[in-house]
Amino acid sequence: MPHHSLGIDIGGTFTDIVVYDHDSGRQWSRKVLTTHEDPARAVAAGVGALLGEGRLLPEHFTRVVHATTLFTNALIERKGALTGLITTAGFRDTLEIGRERKYELYDLHIAKPEPLVPRNLRLEVAERSRADGRIERRLDTKQLESRARALAQAGVESIAVVFLHAYANPRHEAEAARLIARRHPTIAVTTSHEVAPEIREYERASTTVANAYIKPLAHRYLALMANRLEGLGIPAPLLLMLSSGGLTHVGEAQRTPVQMLESGPAAGALAGAFFGRSDGNGKLLAFDMGGTTAKLSLVDEGEPLTAYSFEAARQKRFMEGSGLPIRISTIELIEIGAGGGSIASVDEIGLLKVGPRSAGSQPGPASYGLGGTEPTVTDADFLLGYLNPGYFAGGEVKVDMPAARQAIERLAGTLGLDPVKVVWGIHDIVNENMASAARVHIAERGRDPRDYALLCTGGAGPVHAREVARKLGISRVICPPSAGVASALGLLVAPARVDRVATVGLRLDTGSPASLEAAFKRLEDEARAVMADTGLKLESATMKRLADGRFLGQGFDLVVELPDGPYGDGPESRKTLAAAFESAYREKFALTPPGVAVEFLNIRVSARAPVSGSDVVLQGRKGTGAAAALKGRRPAYFNETGGFVETAVYDRYRLGIGDEIQGPAVVEEEGSTLVVGPGATARVAATGNIVLTLGAP
Repeated sequence: MPHHSLGIDIGGTFTDIVVYDHDSGRQWSRKVLTTHEDPARAVAAGVGALLGEGRLLPEHFTRVVHATTLFTNALIERKGALTGLITTAGFRDTLEIGRERKYELYDLHIAKPEPLVPRNLRLEVAERSRADGRIERRLDTKQLESRARALAQAGVESIAVVFLHAYANPRHEAEAARLIARRHPTIAVTTSHEVAPEIREYERASTTVANAYIKPLAHRYLALMANRLEGLGIPAPLLLMLSSGGLTHVGEAQRTPVQMLESGPAAGALAGAFFGRSDGNGKLLAFDMGGTTAKLSLVDEGEPLTAYSFEAARQKRFMEGSGLPIRISTIELIEIGAGGGSIASVDEIGLLKVGPRSAGSQPGPASYGLGGTEPTVTDADFLLGYLNPGYFAGGEVKVDMPAARQAIERLAGTLGLDPVKVVWGIHDIVNENMASAARVHIAERGRDPRDYALLCTGGAGPVHAREVARKLGISRVICPPSAGVASALGLLVAPARVDRVATVGLRLDTGSPASLEAAFKRLEDEARAVMADTGLKLESATMKRLADGRFLGQGFDLVVELPDGPYGDGPESRKTLAAAFESAYREKFALTPPGVAVEFLNIRVSARAPVSGSDVVLQGRKGTGAAAALKGRRPAYFNETGGFVETAVYDRYRLGIGDEIQGPAVVEEEGSTLVVGPGATARVAATGNIVLTLGAP
């Protein structure tokens, strides 16, 4: 029986759908405009069309994997559930106070992110646990029931329970959750020890409240998505992409949807690592540019970097401290408001700016002909000759070129500039925005961009990759096949992943490594239980141990990988653990302080297991020469030539291994277009990737 996998990635503008046939290696893909009022509707329409196009039978699907930006958008746009908070007496304002550090030191009118729970819905109860887990004051259950009743009467859909030091002893939180669920079964409950069982009250409360805020939405949406797929006759279980780049089952995602906040960008980073493994020597800058945002992430030794916290819904772009801190495992990336739908406008001092506002899919860029009137990056790319109006998104979108021209001409009139200069200006500014973000991201990690290849995905990524690479001093660009839907294909190569964390506060010189071993075993057992629920064979799982360590007296910690256990209380284990931390510390900071004890604040377990159906193979077809793929010519604008030049247009589907193209040229496929500039050479590698070598700047 044929064996198919289905990947679904819902973005701010387009929903990407990929079907992969594991027997033949063939794939089918489709880009459809996202239906924001009911995202599952676009999925059902797109999947239904693919089933018909490929003459595929629903019962042949053995796996469905899904990523979405829906939950992070709900946080950014404040469209989550009305949420209440029940916390320890004296701590209702933790969310409001936050951290003392200001993200802009001299701004007298600084705007901190508004808490997701207003003050009147943050209620306190009498209870107290100490930092070592001992109960100082029993939970007042009558008071708790009174507080829960008050929140229910206020109309809340979700309640977050955050008690002091619950990471050390979750007993009171678990008791509170049981009482609330018994009295108010329709209200969703989130406890901090389930979501972020680690120290630092503000970050723990922020993460728990964010989970509670999106939990009812996630429960409804994921149930609806599963029903839609079932309605299409697809029997395969639905798996969800996590921010960490791993997969989990629907039940776990509904319980802690906060783990999915960065699921869409994570899929793009995984796709970048997968597609560039052979042609990028393991050192890549994965660049994913869609209709609404651009995502950039570093891939070292074939793996995207992992972080253990990030900020959602930042008030100021790039400003650390201006968002809501979320303590989850996530692929380390930077995301900016730069996409095909990014709107070009004139600022208060008369300068041209692009983004972060986006036209999205509704009303969309002016060229979509769906009511959008403001000029966007996509409109500029059409007028520069890079995009084909008759073949955009495989013909899914009917392009209105006069509307695009009018939108640009209105903007040019406001600026008093020639329209051609304005369209190039829009293209150049958005490229500089992305290159600037990449420079910061790379420099903060002590890397040099010239050591990397740029791997471009997303509908707009290949159009802009050449210019972004030139600005960064990168000489090689890799464009995978079906680049426009690569994130959806990236979903199909992801492993199952479970991350767990616990606070231990253990000094290596005086503490017990054997107690550390017991704590790790407990986390590993929890991770295996979640994996078993996903239906995986546990013998295939691998466990990675990590710890948040610091030298005694330091105010920050560093996440480091630890050697496999078991650890005992003898000097050998102490020495091995200290050496692992000191080696990672020296790699980051060059020196270690002499004679200072090491302390492990938190320990972490990252469990991974391959999922059946992740055997996607990259293989190009045999080439017959680029001339056979030439489909025509059209004028396109290149800044190096100072104007429009006749540019060769190639059909990606007719290019094969070894075929070579000299710029200027554009290479078209259904979901994306690669721009090959003057002086550049593009060659099809054995993987099917096009490797673009840029000429001297």
